[in-house]
Amino acid sequence: MTAARSRHDHFPREDGARRRRIRESVAAADAAWRAADKAPGGLLAAIDAARDAVPDIALARLLPWLDDMAWLQARLDDALALLAADPFARPPLRPVGGGEGGAGGLVLADRGGVRLTLLVRPAGSCAAAPASAVFVPGRAAIRILASGGASLIAHHVAVGGAEEAGGFTASAAAPCRSEPPRPLRTGELIRLDTARQSYSLIGARRDILLLELAVQPPSPLPIRAYDVASGRLAHVSASRRDSSFRGVALTLLRHLGRTGAAPLFVAEAQSEDFAARWHALRELVALDPAAARPHLAAMAAGDPHPEVRQAAQATLAFLSSPPASARGAGESPCP
Repeated sequence: MTAARSRHDHFPREDGARRRRIRESVAAADAAWRAADKAPGGLLAAIDAARDAVPDIALARLLPWLDDMAWLQARLDDALALLAADPFARPPLRPVGGGEGGAGGLVLADRGGVRLTLLVRPAGSCAAAPASAVFVPGRAAIRILASGGASLIAHHVAVGGAEEAGGFTASAAAPCRSEPPRPLRTGELIRLDTARQSYSLIGARRDILLLELAVQPPSPLPIRAYDVASGRLAHVSASRRDSSFRGVALTLLRHLGRTGAAPLFVAEAQSEDFAARWHALRELVALDPAAARPHLAAMAAGDPHPEVRQAAQATLAFLSSPPASARGAGESPCP
């Protein structure tokens, strides 16, 4: 039986002139877009002028980019022209998401804590409401370019000033509240304080198209995921993008068994972000308990966040004397 062939089987590997034309046309489009974006009145120039403002003001200054779609239409037309000239061209637009059945799209700008993204939500991904609602510190505005006949469920959670300043604890977290579904309308603009507001889309009959502007400066408040059915807090993670990237890297190193990378885990365990500190040391415990022990003891004794101290104390106690179910018969406690 002949294996199915893909378009990539026809890539012009031996046609150097064609590949050169593709590279040159893509590079020319990329240079033209960058020049236009950096010029006065351009997208990146507007972001640079606004990104040092507080999130509400930065969002307000950038809202015109969600109102006039002419610039976006021109950019997509340019990208389609590249593909029409050669289907193996890759327009200089960074894809995002697009996992199995999930949302995907194109990053149109990503500068500091400001990101503008064109998102597609396939109808099948919105057949039922997701089980969780996620809250990310910052602000967002979403222009609904095509509603797909979907309904929107708004989610709310209370966050106090002290929590936003770094005093958040899971034990004192307010529950998540959800509103009844209401129709999503093509053309509407949704503005969110994303530390306190989130949404889900359900019941789409067609694909949904969104233009999302997010302003997310570094924040000591973590990203929080809540179980929608119960309203309970389910998960907390570092909200700083750099901390998140390092956390993913540490998890990968732990899966690869790279005990020689222990100093990287120790360094991240000194992060200003309490969620990042605990993630790093928890991964080090899983990678190399002996190397983790002195740092775990220091965290248990003096970490400024009460729940990190408690987690470190409990883990230290487990390492010192794990329950019988965690040991083989007749074995002594883990040293």
